[in-house]
Amino acid sequence: MEGDVQGELADFGLGPYVHGTPSRRFPVYTRGNAGEVYPQPVFPLTSAMAKAFAGDSTGDFLRSTGMLTDAECDEDADVFMGVFGGYAYINLSVTRVVAIRTPGMSLNDADAPFLGAEALAPEHIADRRDRNWIATVRGLRYGWRVLASPDLPALDDAAAEIATWRAGLTPICEASDDELFDETAQMLPMISRIFALHLSITGGTGIGLDALRRTAGRHGEDLMALLGGLGDVDSAVPSDALWDLGRLVRGDPGLTAHFDEGLDGLETRLLGDAAAADFLAAFNGFLARHGARGPNEWEMGCDVWGTKPALPLALVDRMRHADDDHSPGVRGARRATDREDAVAAARRRVRRHERWLFDRGLRCTVVRTRGRERCKTILVEAIHEGRLRLRELGRRLAERHPGVAHDDLFFVTLDEAPTYRAGPEAFVDVVSARRAIRNRLEALEPPFSFAGRLPPTDTWRRRADATTAEALAPGTVLTGTGGSPGVARGRARVVTDPSDPGDLGPGDVLVAPLTDPSWTPLFVPVEAVVVDVGGQMSHAVIVSRELGLPCVVAATGATTAILDGTLIEVDGAAGTIRILGDG
Repeated sequence: MEGDVQGELADFGLGPYVHGTPSRRFPVYTRGNAGEVYPQPVFPLTSAMAKAFAGDSTGDFLRSTGMLTDAECDEDADVFMGVFGGYAYINLSVTRVVAIRTPGMSLNDADAPFLGAEALAPEHIADRRDRNWIATVRGLRYGWRVLASPDLPALDDAAAEIATWRAGLTPICEASDDELFDETAQMLPMISRIFALHLSITGGTGIGLDALRRTAGRHGEDLMALLGGLGDVDSAVPSDALWDLGRLVRGDPGLTAHFDEGLDGLETRLLGDAAAADFLAAFNGFLARHGARGPNEWEMGCDVWGTKPALPLALVDRMRHADDDHSPGVRGARRATDREDAVAAARRRVRRHERWLFDRGLRCTVVRTRGRERCKTILVEAIHEGRLRLRELGRRLAERHPGVAHDDLFFVTLDEAPTYRAGPEAFVDVVSARRAIRNRLEALEPPFSFAGRLPPTDTWRRRADATTAEALAPGTVLTGTGGSPGVARGRARVVTDPSDPGDLGPGDVLVAPLTDPSWTPLFVPVEAVVVDVGGQMSHAVIVSRELGLPCVVAATGATTAILDGTLIEVDGAAGTIRILGDG
């Protein structure tokens, strides 16, 4: 059973919920990268609104490259990305076909930058249509244009467009119910166009990396060493602000006492203490600037830092324990110096006639790494405006209709929304059933990849059933993908939720299932980062490089194989984690 463009739900084993139509031409899908952006099940309303109003941004981008034909883009299915079994997936077959059509590129070259854990994905399903020389020529022309472009003027235009749009919005407190809903819907075509730009910037990063691989990589250079300490990377910026907040706490006995009492009730204690006024003013400034960031920041139905201040307060609590030498600014400066040395050494070893390609590849990768993170930021800030409007509409409906919850709105489809708004009491049972389905999905680990048809939900692993293996013997080596160079030793701290980091702090290695921007501040107090999944251009790698932290991604099963508290050694260049013994 297939969902339509308005968000009709399908029963895939747990009851009616969001479930799309897989592509027949491009049958392999993966949670790689998508899991960082949408770690939790999506909500019916936001999924339906995106399908109805946002268009096909990925198809638009791929058409612009010439690497895929119109017929391949026009299949009546969720070709490039979709929601299957309530979880977001991206298409892996598409990137592999693009690799096949790019001379000198392997399937692994296409997978590694952005997906990670490629060993978990099915083999490529070959098709006689994979090779298309016309598409190859068009794609090569596109690639040369990307390498020749020194900057991203379209990104500046996009940022200005979003700023103008935000300035023209009706203040939430003055907006009618219709305005709250309509202004959210009206932003989605703009979001779609700018997301296509985001994809083009991301794709350009891959083109730059390929140029580096063909030049410096041929001489065995660690390409990731060329890309650390870039500065001006948006996803790392909140860490600087949270670091300053942590220093305020560390230097004030009264604030320290509040935090020492624990996170439960912390916000209330701070609000009740006149002596905490300066900290609260700084914290509110942080929320005003970075409130759109947080877990599930692309999903309008989920809380972020600005809607749930307890989340960033938990991060400040970890920051305050770090010594001054863990400052993001100090670490970033050291990494920038290392990068300059690595670039100079690599350029000397590149063949003289290839240095122009090395230079362009490096410029392309650096500009687009920064641009990719900047584009993410302006997109999630726009999405946050829609989040605040839908939350306010939900709050008003709950206030007017007893028995209705403020977030019930997110569980209806777009077709149902007008009727729901007129009489939400009639949807109490429907919403309750869908909420139960989402809760059940959230308790399950969706397949990392699938080919053609999503495996039945009764075969999915329950998150609560994940068992940690017995302690690994000292000397055991786990292998992943090197993301940020350096070697560090520390006590493994397995963290599965950034809002509950336990006693993570200096001397520890963060071991996580995946990371999105809400995890970034947890990188600051630790010595290294290990992630179950992720590619060489994933969020964990980009931020680790900025902070000068050794990082290994695609360390499949690390969160279950490594016992919390185990002493480990992380080699970010080799992509290895060595078990040393008890912490």
